[in-house]
Amino acid sequence: MENAYNKLHLWQAGGRKGDFHKVRLEALLEVGPSVFFSLLVIAVAFLPVFTLIDQEGRLFRPLAWSKNLAMAIAALLAITLDPAMRMMFTRMEPFKLRFRPLTWIANTLLVGKYQAEEKHPISHFLHRIYEPPCRFVLRHAKATIALAVLLVAATVPVYLKLGSEFMPPLNEGTLLYMPTTLPGMSVGEAQGILQTQDRILRGFPEVESVFGKAGRAESSTDPAPFSMMETTIVLKPESQWRENPRWYSKWTPQFLQRLLRPFWRDRISEEELVEEMDRAMKAPGLTTAWTMPIKARLDMLSTGIRTPVGLKISGADLTELERIGRDAEGILQRVPNTRSVFAERVAGGYFLDFVLKRDKLARYGLSVDDANTLVMTAVGGDNQGTTVEGRARYPINVRYQRDYREDISALKRVFVPIAGGGHIPIEEIAEVQLVQGPSMIRDENGLLAGYVFVDFDTAKVDVGSYVSEAKKAIAAGLTTPAGYSVTWSGQYENMLRVKERLKVILPITLVLIFALLYMNTKSVFKAGLVMMAVPFSAIGAVWLLFLLGFNVSIAVWVGMIALMGLDAETGVFMLVFLDLSHDAAKAEGRLRSEGDLVEAIIHGAVKRVRPKAMTVFAAFAGLLPILWSTGTGADVMKRIAAPMVGGLVTSFLLELLVYPAVYFLWKRRGLAGETEVVAVAPVPQTA
Repeated sequence: MENAYNKLHLWQAGGRKGDFHKVRLEALLEVGPSVFFSLLVIAVAFLPVFTLIDQEGRLFRPLAWSKNLAMAIAALLAITLDPAMRMMFTRMEPFKLRFRPLTWIANTLLVGKYQAEEKHPISHFLHRIYEPPCRFVLRHAKATIALAVLLVAATVPVYLKLGSEFMPPLNEGTLLYMPTTLPGMSVGEAQGILQTQDRILRGFPEVESVFGKAGRAESSTDPAPFSMMETTIVLKPESQWRENPRWYSKWTPQFLQRLLRPFWRDRISEEELVEEMDRAMKAPGLTTAWTMPIKARLDMLSTGIRTPVGLKISGADLTELERIGRDAEGILQRVPNTRSVFAERVAGGYFLDFVLKRDKLARYGLSVDDANTLVMTAVGGDNQGTTVEGRARYPINVRYQRDYREDISALKRVFVPIAGGGHIPIEEIAEVQLVQGPSMIRDENGLLAGYVFVDFDTAKVDVGSYVSEAKKAIAAGLTTPAGYSVTWSGQYENMLRVKERLKVILPITLVLIFALLYMNTKSVFKAGLVMMAVPFSAIGAVWLLFLLGFNVSIAVWVGMIALMGLDAETGVFMLVFLDLSHDAAKAEGRLRSEGDLVEAIIHGAVKRVRPKAMTVFAAFAGLLPILWSTGTGADVMKRIAAPMVGGLVTSFLLELLVYPAVYFLWKRRGLAGETEVVAVAPVPQTA
């Protein structure tokens, strides 16, 4: 549209020679392929998202599908429907009606006036602020390129300082408190602990309701041992949380506070609330862990680790696995920012064994099945029938009262009926023993496994940095015999999986983008020039992530991937306008010296800066509100938008300054028959 407008203005100013439809068609043909390929590059840039699997794939693939379908349709319409509509509805001849006011209205609405680019107020402003720097970089082209390389190099240490995580926290509005105790706790003790925990947690003003449970249902979908409790904490809306006054809290109106709140939070954060709750819930024998209900289920289903990170110890002997786990627990407790560590006591379960005396069973005429049935009925209970209460069905369970089965001495006195009449105590036919054994047996990859759950303060340290420190501590202090292995799991395992996949996919995507750019430009240099926008945008993306305190995660990488497509779009348009200006000057014979080349580049860069700025600012304006967003999902969306916002700014600025310098050095080598060297004159200062 911008190119056609400019061509039609020149056609009018040149005396309206020829058919304006031909002029418009030439304008469309000049930029149509570039528009098509730039939109196609945006679609291709999202290909890595389609390779994601598991949680990240289910979360981000719908975004990639919608983005790619929109870009594919836009690319198709850009070379089909859009040119046809413009050819049909463009009108250059003014209306001549009898009623003069109607003529003015019709011409204003349906014809309009074509003004010179310099007369546009925004263009005039952009030309004034952009032309002096553009002439300056053309006078110091090599120094400009060197400075751009230094800026990219200076960004590398900043990137290395960024933390790393698998997925940013997705606030669910609820918390899941999962304390763990040693095996062997009684039902009554568990009930008392749950009641105490619920009472303490309910005392926080941010808590709406609390529900705790211990044990598990008769289902294989919840293999939680009795020693692992789960307390679901439903939180009130954040507007009802305790205030954390900021500089604007007392004097600014409410509507202005809502704008400032995303940057200076005036309520306590969820991390601070969890820290307070963790201090309040400290108790001997309890190891705390904090997460969220949905997140915990996903983590446990994908890796088996319910805490942010954990250790998986594999081997052949449960006793040795428990020994290694206890040693690792002691080492990890000394790692900075560790909140809690718990190693499963895989061999620490308590069992009540009835060892039958077969010779005594034969003497009293009892079978093994008779004895087992008695033990099951007296101790464990046996369903004797079912009662019907409307639509509900309740089993009728029979077993001894608690007084007859609460300790081993009472169980030994349980009477067993014999065939000839009378009763004998069960200790006559069985030895009642309290023994230790595996509380729960895990099997992974053909080996027995034991877990070490590690919870740390995610507000102070990221997953990658914490695991790096913990790995050093484990390597220095933990010894494992031959045949046993220790691997890190949890979010760290998912993070490594995504990292290794992107290492392969991202280079392939960059090659595909380069191939598309080469198909469009038919020049390796031009394709490489457009690809320079990628490191330029990385400068702003990395620095904005650093300033906002965001860690590198899969959400950030999705934003980076989307940024690559936008980089190609802005770079293609910059190159197109430089080429158009250069080719026009060459065709008109105005390209005989370096001075002429400079003026041609100035015309292509400065005089057409408004459409390039419009392209960038349209994308920027669409992304900026995401950085102000709050509520559920905002944490993920901010990390997608942040690299795009920061990258667009630096990419656009460096393209405006570095592209002309590189283009000048490239085209200067091709000047044939150069007879004079004209210095680039500084812009005269006007009053």
